[in-house]
Amino acid sequence: MTFTKEMVDEYADKLLIGLTEEENKMVREELTNIDKDFDKFVNGFAGLDNTDAMYWCLDRDDYCLREDVATESIPVEELLQNCKVKSGDLIEVPKVVD
Repeated sequence: MTFTKEMVDEYADKLLIGLTEEENKMVREELTNIDKDFDKFVNGFAGLDNTDAMYWCLDRDDYCLREDVATESIPVEELLQNCKVKSGDLIEVPKVVD
């Protein structure tokens, strides 16, 4: 797979990080290396081409889902009683990313 500058920029935007041109190039090289290594790893298994993929999404009969029942929630005032800094019914946290 070829990783383009636009792809990496789009991924970075989704992760809310900014990349310089140099960082973008480094990420593209790393992703290309990972892709090549993964291909070598997967292709190293004999007979893998003849094997069907295994997948499921609740397509089994041994699961049991609980009934979705609404319950009374804890009052907001009680939940916020241990918070030092709050704004209305929200908790204020320190900024950790510039």
